[in-house]
Amino acid sequence: MLLYYITDRTQFPGPPAQQRERLLSTAVAAARAGVDLIQLREKDLSARELETLTRELMRELQSFSQTRLLVNSRTDVAIAAGAHGVHLPANDISVSEARVVLSKAGVDRPIIAVSCHTTAEIERAESHGADFAVLGPIFEKEGKRIPAAGLAVLREACNRPAAAAARMPVLALGGVTLENAGACMACGAAGIAGIRLFQRGNIGDTVKRLRELQKHDTSRREASPHPYWINTASPKKL
Repeated sequence: MLLYYITDRTQFPGPPAQQRERLLSTAVAAARAGVDLIQLREKDLSARELETLTRELMRELQSFSQTRLLVNSRTDVAIAAGAHGVHLPANDISVSEARVVLSKAGVDRPIIAVSCHTTAEIERAESHGADFAVLGPIFEKEGKRIPAAGLAVLREACNRPAAAAARMPVLALGGVTLENAGACMACGAAGIAGIRLFQRGNIGDTVKRLRELQKHDTSRREASPHPYWINTASPKKL
């Protein structure tokens, strides 16, 4: 099971400086608890502010080799700050284009993830060589007008015909809670992604309870590693 914490410092109370500190401390707590991936999704920051924050978080994560940091959309910032990869929104450049940009910058085998809303978008991301995709929203989200995809679409996407030796992992996002995460895993999701799920309450307890879902689900077979998934804590320079 892959666990993916997506940041949003604006959901924390207090002035901007306090929100920033809460983001950093929560990200470190997530890594300490064993979260596999963190997406820095602070879209309101300037490129310079985002790069500074990314560098600081990368330094904080040096003690947690199992956790990889991806930057939302800004491939240039990911390169400049030495992040482990980039997360591309559904309407962004293609994975293959992003990989060319990263390769030209001397980054070897970065992790590239994609946001998707339909099975067709999942298949497109896989055909371009994405490491994994996030599908959502699966459930209705408070204050959001985006219609929920639902468990049926998640099941369809996770059980689509394989385009390679193993299917690209698909993570469930959007309204996922400790109470309904098991239903997502039963549909074939390779993991769970979330903002509020990890930012509210005790993140260590949240991760522990999510991991227990995998232990108790004896019907799930161990998934083969996806050919594009790079199990490394550091991007390599060519």
